Amino acid sequence: MGKDVEVAEQGEFQSKDYQDPPPAPLIDPEELTKWSLYRAAIAEFIATLLFLYVTVLTVIGYSHQSDPSVSSDPCNGVGILGIAWAFGGMIFILVYCTAGISGGHINPAVTFGLFLARKVSLVRALLYIIAQCAGAICGCGLVKAFQSAYYVRYNGGANMLNVGYNKGTGLGAEIIGTFVLVYTVFSATDPKRNARDSHVPVLAPLPIGFAVFMVHLATIPITGTGINPARSFGAAVIFNKEKAWDDQWIFWVGPFIGAAIAAIYHQYVLRAGAIKALGSFRSNA
Repeated sequence: MGKDVEVAEQGEFQSKDYQDPPPAPLIDPEELTKWSLYRAAIAEFIATLLFLYVTVLTVIGYSHQSDPSVSSDPCNGVGILGIAWAFGGMIFILVYCTAGISGGHINPAVTFGLFLARKVSLVRALLYIIAQCAGAICGCGLVKAFQSAYYVRYNGGANMLNVGYNKGTGLGAEIIGTFVLVYTVFSATDPKRNARDSHVPVLAPLPIGFAVFMVHLATIPITGTGINPARSFGAAVIFNKEKAWDDQWIFWVGPFIGAAIAAIYHQYVLRAGAIKALGSFRSNA
């Protein structure tokens, strides 16, 4: 009897505790008058700047430490594992720091996926992407300013398709890698899950950072791992060499496709958005 009451009370609590938030408006002119929008964009700018500064420095540092002309030890430096930890760890830190201000996107593909799911408005999405790209450029600019010789010598940490892989393989790697990341973002920030499991909002940065770490382990040998158009764009702008620009489209098209697939999968398959919409249509008819 006690268990029955407990289950009933728990079910009642959950039904009251959770409610789907309304979709963000496509265009909200009033949003442009709010300081919170610009504060969030500044947070995205600074976070992406710090992300590129630390991670590109790590890539260049490893390239120098493992350079045969500098060291005869092929295992010298942090290795691919260390680079993956740098990217994943920085995302974990920065999402934790900025989630309460901007949502902690730090990636145009994440912003695009959340826009498709109507989690952010078009105005906010565009402003975030501009801020992220500007932050990435400034972050890479700081790296070049502090380590100019190494920056040029080791290709500025720019994403490029590695030797032995064709463009189709590179595009596929970026699509799947970004799908893993954006799918994790949706799962970690799902309001229904947050209502059921109170610990999820606190832990959300951890699986997101871990997803970035795992994807880097898999795709560094293929493309150097983009899965973030701002990261690839910022490095290409500052490095500004032909090879970086030749492959640049892969690091925009792939992540945007991967983000779109993740948004559709989560919203309309896992969350059954299409079934709910169909049921609402039938009830109104």
